[in-house]
Amino acid sequence: MPNIKSQSKRAMTNAKRNAALSSQKSELKTAIKAVLKAVEANDKATATAAYNNAASLLDKAVTSHMKHGNYVSRQKARLQTAINKIA
Repeated sequence: MPNIKSQSKRAMTNAKRNAALSSQKSELKTAIKAVLKAVEANDKATATAAYNNAASLLDKAVTSHMKHGNYVSRQKARLQTAINKIA
C-alpha cells in the first residue's frame, strides 16, 4: 500500500491505464483473428473488410506506442498476403 498521496494517485492511474491497454490489445487480436477466419472461409470480400478494420487498429497501435512499427508492418503484410492467396 502506498504511503504517499501522490503514489496512491499514481497507482490508480496505472490501474486505469492497464485496463484500457488490455482492452485495446484484445480488440486488436480479435480484429486480426477475424481476417484470418475470413481467409480460412475463402471469403475475399469479408476478409478485405476485416483487413481494413484491422489495419486501422494496427496503425492506431503504433501512434499510441502500444505496438512497435515493425510488428505492425509485419502483421499487415502477413494478412494482406493471406488475402491475396484467395482465388
